[in-house]
Parts: sequence; structure tokens; C-alpha cells
Amino acid sequence: MSWRQTWTRASEDPEGYWLEQAKRVPWTRAPSKALTHVDGVERWFADGHLNTAEACLDHHVDHGRGDQDALIWDSPVSGQSRRYTYRELRDEVARVAGGLRALGVEQGDRVIIYMPMVPEAAIAMLACARIGAVHSVVFGGFAPNELAVRIDDARPKVLLTATCGIEIQRVIPYLPLVEAAIAQSDHPPVHTVVLPREQAPLQTSMEVLTWAQAFADADPVDPVPVPATHPLYVLYTSGTTGRPKGVVRDHGGHAVALMTSLEQVYGVQPGDVYWAGSDVGWVVGHSYIVYGPLMYGCTTIMYEGKPVRTPDAGALWRVIDQYQVNVFFTAPTAFRAVRKEDPDAALMRRYDQSSLRALFLAGERLDPSTLEWLEGLVDVPVVDHWWQTETGWPIVGRPLGLDDLPGKAGSAGVPIPGWDVRVLRPDASEADPGEQGAVVIKRPLPPGMLQTLWEDESRFRASYLDPWPGFYHTSDGGYLDEDGYVHILGRTDDVINVAGHRLSTGEMEEVVAANAAVAECAVIGIHDDLKGQIPFGLVVLKDGADISAEALEQELVQAVRAQIGPIACFRQAVVVQRLPKTRSGKILRRTLREQVDTGKAKVPATIDDPAILDEIKAVLQGRGIGALG
Repeated sequence: MSWRQTWTRASEDPEGYWLEQAKRVPWTRAPSKALTHVDGVERWFADGHLNTAEACLDHHVDHGRGDQDALIWDSPVSGQSRRYTYRELRDEVARVAGGLRALGVEQGDRVIIYMPMVPEAAIAMLACARIGAVHSVVFGGFAPNELAVRIDDARPKVLLTATCGIEIQRVIPYLPLVEAAIAQSDHPPVHTVVLPREQAPLQTSMEVLTWAQAFADADPVDPVPVPATHPLYVLYTSGTTGRPKGVVRDHGGHAVALMTSLEQVYGVQPGDVYWAGSDVGWVVGHSYIVYGPLMYGCTTIMYEGKPVRTPDAGALWRVIDQYQVNVFFTAPTAFRAVRKEDPDAALMRRYDQSSLRALFLAGERLDPSTLEWLEGLVDVPVVDHWWQTETGWPIVGRPLGLDDLPGKAGSAGVPIPGWDVRVLRPDASEADPGEQGAVVIKRPLPPGMLQTLWEDESRFRASYLDPWPGFYHTSDGGYLDEDGYVHILGRTDDVINVAGHRLSTGEMEEVVAANAAVAECAVIGIHDDLKGQIPFGLVVLKDGADISAEALEQELVQAVRAQIGPIACFRQAVVVQRLPKTRSGKILRRTLREQVDTGKAKVPATIDDPAILDEIKAVLQGRGIGALG
């Protein structure tokens, strides 16, 4: 069927549509019903049973794919590569699952994975799924405090880590970070297992097991079927302040959604080579490095490093050529960096790109200049699409498996079947085509969505369901055009997108405000040609503070780096006399964002003193940043 027919079917009969899609999944007990509600929240395939790791591995071994490559690891930063067939990967996962069970991990227990982009990270995720444990992958770039709060929230029985990660040509020791995080934790793990890497010795004062001690001689275990609604993982996403949001994903709805999306959205077939240029610490890594491609019978590429900043600036094209990649998915930042390093595509022409059928981009805004440059380089569809950590799979895009719909500049595409995207005015009435408003999803929400926030149901409802009754609150603004294409204009909360990584400016403000010299502050996202957005601090000093602006900026940059990590890219903070506020005293962060980033927003009538913006304008222009309206 066409996209329009499929979307209409999914909207008019969601239960029938999704029960039909569920036939793609190798259930141990197939569901008889698609949709139920528990306390008013959607639950999918509740009477079905399956095991995600079995669907990813054992099923394919049993059906003739045992000798096909399942996972290819490419690590130019370490000078290594490795291949696993489906049979080899199944056996390794079964052994690690047995080792976890020997450490006391049972169904429902949590395991935190704080590892670089190495095969063992994916193996650990699948091993947890195999025994019904709940994994929580924490990006290896996070500082000790960020790891510590996730440890305390998840309360893991085991923490899996490595001696180091490798950033370009710099080795980042992980064990000092892990030691500091565990020292800060109120609920440290019972066991810590470390993967030694030759780039960093295993030196620690903690009591740890090596990967070999824990898993090399472990007895392999069979997959444990679990209810479809059983949690598969908790993935923390940036919140505004305090406790992070632990997005909970289930086994059954997740499996159905990923299988459907790989065919409909990405247009792949079993046996294809699929490369998502992300990290397993993010949702793209969960959905489209590990679970989705393996479940669908593809070969997945796991890449350690940044393709344009590793020893070969043409590494991105080299990987596509070397492994005959059919579908590639990355963030626009990657191609902005490629363009900066190789504007005439001389490096690209060294490599054969004939295997490539489609190029997908997501995670941040795809600027028209980058899109035009790419379309002039590759003779395949260049597809922007939009989704979130909370949704787990694409909401909007050009579904290549259904139709070859034309792209539209500035649009992420059309709603994918299963997603009923609406734009609402402040009074909750529907906006007209072209009219901006809040982008929401009409319920019932499709399979694969977050089920709740980890041990925080009230926050889940308050964040996503309560703001717009009957809809899911995306926290994004935008509009629908007359052809039904969705245009996403940006966040309506404080989360910014730095090179495809969602980071909270609120968390950064907490760090900045903790400085003894700071009276108040605002951290906003400003446009950056390479990373899409970067954070920028505006700081008001306490009376009598004895510190220069330059020294304070250095202190604040180092504090954010230590508390959140280099990934925050917080590099600039300027001292201003005042911040724009409402008459009730609330800092007008949105006004600052809009006026710094676009120079087009009007001064709101609620601002207590419009002259403040002129003062800030002078400071920012001194830095060569933006233009206030």
C-alpha cells in the first residue's frame, strides 16, 4: 500500500493495523490483542511473550542466517576491527548472560553499562535482554556526577565498564570517573566488571572483576521469555533540573515498532548492511545500531570514533565502501564537519559509494545548505526525519519502504503510519496549515513509545500527557503545511541539541549558579554552523564579587566540563548587568533564545525593562554573537 493508504489504515484501525504488524516478530507466545490501557496509559500486546535477544540472534541462527555477519566493529582510533556472525554473537551473548546470572542478576534487575563503542557494549545489552534484566546504558562521555545520579536512580546490581574510551587520538581513562561516581552514590552496584583495553592499564582501588574473570568461563544460558510489557531498558534523557528522566522501553511494542520502521521508513531488507553513525549511549544506538538491524536480519556497523576526525578524514566514505553499506543514518553535524574538511568531496571520490541506497539524517535541524550539498554529492535519497528518545523510532520522515515522496526544504517529512501529528494553539484548538503552534501526537500512542519514567509515574504524566489532554506533548514547536508535511522549528523547553545530543540548559544553569560569584544566570542555545546548537552562558555577578570576567568564564567552563562533561561544549559565558525578566521576576529565557538566535523576536509586553536587551546586545556583539531584535 501507499504511504497515504497505510497511514489512514493505522489511524482508523490502530488495533487491527498493529496486530497485523506484530506478525513480523518471532513471539514465544503471540498476542491475541493489540491495545489495552492500564491506568489510562497505552499498553501493547500485553498477553504476548517474547525475548528480544532471541528475536535478534537465535531466531536468525535457527532460520539460516547463522553464518551471516551480524555485527562489524570498525575502530580506526584503536587500529582494530572485528566481525561477529549471528552464531558467534549469539554464543557470546549467551555466555555473558550466564556470567551476569552468576553475579546474581535476575529478571527485572538493573545493569548499568558505561562503556565505549566496543562490541562488548552491544553484547552486554543483548545479554541483559536474554535473561530479562533491565539495562541502562550511560554515555561514556558523561562526568562522574552524571553517572552517579543514574546509578542512584536505577540502583543497578552490576556496573559494566572498560579501562578507557578513545576520543580521536586521546585516551580517556574511565576508571577514575567510575571510582568518583561510585564514591558519590548512595546505592553503589554490588559488582563492577571492567573490560581491559590495551590503551589504558587496569589500575583502580575498587574491588572489580575483569571481563574475562566474569564471563570467559561462564555457562551459557537460554533466552527467558518475558511479557511484552516487561521493561527492556531504561535510557536517561536530559531533564530540566535535578533527577534525570529515565525513559522505560518495553520488549514487545519496541520489537514491533522497530521491525515495522526498518521496512517502512528506512526501506531495508534482511541481509542489508545498515550503519547508524551514533553511540549506544543514545537512543539511535539502541534502536538502530543494536536492536533494530539485528532483529530484522541485517548486518549492523558499530563504529568507534568520529568519522571525520579520526586518522582519515574520509573515514565515513571509506566505511561505506569497505563494508558495502546500503543504508546510512547519522546526524547533520557529521556532514557539516565532512564539508568543512572536504568541501570539494575529493576524499569521497577515492571510495566506491555504489552500494548506498539511502542516506538518513536526524537528531537536529538539517540546514538547507548541508542538504543541498549532500544532494549534489550522492545519487540516492537524502532523507531528513524527526523523532525523540521518548518515541524510540521515527515520528516524521519520508517512508522509503512505502512511497518515494518528494522532500521539502525545511520539513522533516510526513507522519509515519501510527503517528497522528497535530499542531495546537494555546487554547488547544487545531492550528491552520502554516500556523505555528505546539506539535503534539494524538492518542492512542503507537507501540515503541516510552511506557513511563523509571519509578516516576507522576512526572511521566506531568511531562508528557497532562499538558495537552488526549495528546502526547513533544515539547517541540512547528507547523503543518497544506500538503501535510511537518515543519519542526525547535524545542519549547530548555533542552538543546548539541551535535545530535540532547542536553539540558537547566542542568548547566545549576552548575553555573553554584559558583560563589554568580548571583543569577541563564544558559541558552545559540546557533553553531558545525554542531547545530551550542550553550552560551549569561551571568550576573553578586555585588562585591572580586573576580574578573575572564577568570570567571574559565571557572564556569571547567565546572560544567567536570559536572556534565566535555560533551556539553560549554565554552563561553559573559557577564551582564541584568537579565530580562517578567514583572513577576521570571527570567525570559525564551526571549533571549529567540532574539539571540534569530534577531526577529519582538520584545514581549511582560518584560520589566526592554533596555536590558540593548545592554545584552552590546555585550554579545562584542563577542561577535548573534543580533538582538
